[in-house]
Amino acid sequence: MASFTKEIFYISLLLLSACSGLEKSEQDKLRRQNAQGEFIHRHHDEIRYPLTHPEHRIRERYPWEMAYVGKHSKITKEYFRCKGSSTNPPHVDHKDPARPANYLDCGGFQKHSLPLKGEQEFVYPILIDLLNYVQAKTGCKVIITCGHRCPVHNAYADSSTYNQNSKHMIGAEVDFYVQGMENKPEEVIKILMAYYKEMPIYKENKQYQEFLRTSTGELNVSTPPWHNKEIFIKLYQKSEGRDFDNRHPYPYISVQVRYDRELSEKVVSSWQKAFNNYRRY
Repeated sequence: MASFTKEIFYISLLLLSACSGLEKSEQDKLRRQNAQGEFIHRHHDEIRYPLTHPEHRIRERYPWEMAYVGKHSKITKEYFRCKGSSTNPPHVDHKDPARPANYLDCGGFQKHSLPLKGEQEFVYPILIDLLNYVQAKTGCKVIITCGHRCPVHNAYADSSTYNQNSKHMIGAEVDFYVQGMENKPEEVIKILMAYYKEMPIYKENKQYQEFLRTSTGELNVSTPPWHNKEIFIKLYQKSEGRDFDNRHPYPYISVQVRYDRELSEKVVSSWQKAFNNYRRY
């Protein structure tokens, strides 16, 4: 009985599929019979839609192409992360023999963030723009020896009184040299100053385009620094500015931000401001 029921099921399924196939075939036959066609006519000078000549358009760069300036990696705020490390040995300051100071280094970027602005990691954009401009103009790689320093690493790297309120702690200062131009820092400084004459946002603004010199006075350099309204440039010779981050044998350049164009205010650093403005992990 079960076998007979199965046979009836398969026969019914076959008949249904056959009917379905015949029905589709009849529909196609009727469609072909009723289909009509006609020629499309127009005059040789008749134009329905005006044709425009294609214009050449420069292809936008892909994201991975934008990561380079020339043949070198584009500098971002990531290059400014603190160079401290918990593996560095203790640093002992013997300025006061009776009470030598013992400094321990921080854990570096793995243990804390960059400075914060609006809850986001932040480095003053002008520093990033200037360094990428130098790379683009020279075709040489910029080597950042010191970007952000947390207060702990700042004291470890240079415990001098002069360095206590360093702008490195707030992401407003960078030390660097240019690979291949290590002994030509003056040429690099000329490129930094040329940036302000080339960028449209500074056009015809003498406060940014004109650089003045500052007497060394109480500064820790022998070469009179340069400054405009926004930045302050110092040149450290081979025997100057040797701290924990700048142990290389080359002259190097330091650029500080003097004025915040976005907030229209002077940029001032303090230990309290630096200490309360970065995340600890």
